[in-house]
Amino acid sequence: MKVVIFAGGRGTRLSEETILKPKPMVEIGTKPILWHIMKMYSAHGFNEFVICLGYKGYMIKEWFANYHLHNSDFTIDMSNNQIVYHRPHQENWKVTLVDTGWESGTAKRLELVKEYVGKEDFMLTYGDGVSDVDISALVDFHKDHGKVATITAIKPEGRFGALHIGEQNTVKHFAEKVDNEDNRINGGFFVLKPEVFNYLPKEDVMWEREPLEKLAKAGELVAYQHDGFWKAMDTLRDKIQLEELWNRNNPPWKKW
Repeated sequence: MKVVIFAGGRGTRLSEETILKPKPMVEIGTKPILWHIMKMYSAHGFNEFVICLGYKGYMIKEWFANYHLHNSDFTIDMSNNQIVYHRPHQENWKVTLVDTGWESGTAKRLELVKEYVGKEDFMLTYGDGVSDVDISALVDFHKDHGKVATITAIKPEGRFGALHIGEQNTVKHFAEKVDNEDNRINGGFFVLKPEVFNYLPKEDVMWEREPLEKLAKAGELVAYQHDGFWKAMDTLRDKIQLEELWNRNNPPWKKW
């Protein structure tokens, strides 16, 4: 099962970092948060990725094209320009990098990678959030209910819009920001059937708005409720908090 990752936004609320690099390349420890997300999926055996590029996407392309250079010691023979890698760091990944435009909404980005997804179920997430969600259990949950889309519903920190969840975990509708601690929000980590592309409008819109609302109205959006760790890196404060967790050597999202 392939994993699609949104990695094209400008990340303006983290401008201290994103003025120089795309948000998914902002580092936690010594690795981009995008790497952390991919390692999360890889720990569950999902190693094929389709990355939706946009703002400064060439930097993500360069990082993957020179992955061994960035992650290994090496010797360069300047006489013939040959490189010998020492203890090369390898990943069992197949990564497709797709330019989906600087200004595209997330629904448009998803539409533009349709040909790379194929006709099988696939996963979708954002390039700026980590979690200890059990991805294997999430996939099993999706297969069991048989609906078009599964959304991971998490308990928020208090600054996001809420999901209203009904019987059998079916998402009824979305609401504006609320303070009720019993409400849950969109935590990303979707599992989707290829029929989801039928819910994408021709207009350039955000995946989080009209498409998800249409899926909910049709009864085709089901919530996988996750009560564990989840953190989106929206601001510099979020980045610092994630750095602190990583430096304690037992970050909750590290399952590899």
